[in-house]
Amino acid sequence: MTAHTDRDTPCAPHRVASDAETKACCAAVYQTDWARALLGESFHPGGLALTERLGQALGLRAGMRVLDIATGQGSSAIHLAKTFGCEIVGVDLGPESVRRANREAERMGVARLAQFVVGDAERLPMDGATFDAVICECAFCVFPDKPTAAREFFRVLKPGGKAGLSDVTRSGETPADLRSLLAWIACIADAQPVAEYGRYLANAGLRVELVEPHDEALADLVRDIQAKLLGAELLVALKQIDLPAVNFESAKVLARAAAGAVAAGRFGYALLTASKPE
Repeated sequence: MTAHTDRDTPCAPHRVASDAETKACCAAVYQTDWARALLGESFHPGGLALTERLGQALGLRAGMRVLDIATGQGSSAIHLAKTFGCEIVGVDLGPESVRRANREAERMGVARLAQFVVGDAERLPMDGATFDAVICECAFCVFPDKPTAAREFFRVLKPGGKAGLSDVTRSGETPADLRSLLAWIACIADAQPVAEYGRYLANAGLRVELVEPHDEALADLVRDIQAKLLGAELLVALKQIDLPAVNFESAKVLARAAAGAVAAGRFGYALLTASKPE
């Protein structure tokens, strides 16, 4: 969930954007230091602890090839490589995110296991049947063409391979004040019921095996973001930091609306795994 900026850009908070613009805006926002400041290193609810839980659910181990889709700046992929010893490729639409991820893998001494490339989740630059596992954390809900993305999961998996997904879920209709482009980028506007995520995977040919609720992780993240927004705004007012491009008002309005929807049980978070038939 991120603060957004200039109304004259394609990423303006209330602008109706095309699919291509939505993806470009998501990639641009998540490359910023501001996104890292608000969301932490992992950029998703539950942090690296939930990433590790996903790795356990997928049975990751040394020798396996794993694809991390919408990897961001690579924190999850690097953690999985260090924890399980698997070989992992991260793919992201943002070139700066990919550059940072490769630098961090080098710094952490896992560059032989974790490598990062630029690519679109709906047109993955990988051959078919080449990965033992695919993961996608808090990103599937922002893909404009979810059926195509799910089919790409299936295509790149080896027979018997597994896909792991964690994402924001919703119950009932999305409130009107959470349908803007900013809300889309914040992983809320197009959140799906957990059963719908399962249907996307099943329709792509995958067999859903596990559904695990982690609603508390989303509630914790929203509270943390609200606190960080207030702190950052105060520091700007005191001229301790300079954030000229940040629209605090839009971010605070979205954060309040999101917190209310989470408290009312309209939004949650879930982990799913599915397998490709042998």
